[in-house]
Amino acid sequence: MGFKNNEDFKEDPVVEEVPLESRRIYEGRILNLRVDTVRLPSGGTAIREVVEHRGAVAIVPILDDGRVALVRQFRYAIGAVSLEIPAGTLEPGEDPLICARRELEEETGYQAARWERLGAIWPTPGYSTEEIVLFIARDLTPGPAQPEFDETLSVVTMSWPEIWAAIDEGRLRDAKSIVALTWAARRLGGG
Repeated sequence: MGFKNNEDFKEDPVVEEVPLESRRIYEGRILNLRVDTVRLPSGGTAIREVVEHRGAVAIVPILDDGRVALVRQFRYAIGAVSLEIPAGTLEPGEDPLICARRELEEETGYQAARWERLGAIWPTPGYSTEEIVLFIARDLTPGPAQPEFDETLSVVTMSWPEIWAAIDEGRLRDAKSIVALTWAARRLGGG
């Protein structure tokens, strides 16, 4: 039995869980946490923990020589320095492109004259509502980075072979970055 393609799923019955009760147990600056009781298709009930996130953007900045600008920053949740593409959280109601322009300049100092939307991903749909919109930024003009007060990051530029090696060796493990870089490389004809 092989994997189903999207056409095969059209004939599958829609199986939904029906919310019965919901309570928010935490409200934060960038996310909220709620616990829901749902009715399962079987008729039973289950608990679902949901991280509510207002969404984010992530950018693959391509320099004129083809290298990509990435950022290295300490991520408290994993207790390590992470190599990633520039990214940031949307303000409520904010257009993703406006957010992407702001985040690129804040984190790297670059401004881009050309923007292309790659698509959007749900990084962890098992427990989070977060959607990340991915972009390619080109025709970059350098400037001073202006990270937020609680961000300490450094800009690193890498060639495509260096990026693939960093992924293969586990030095670049950030999922949104791997997806965006892969999509960008395909869009650009192989990276």
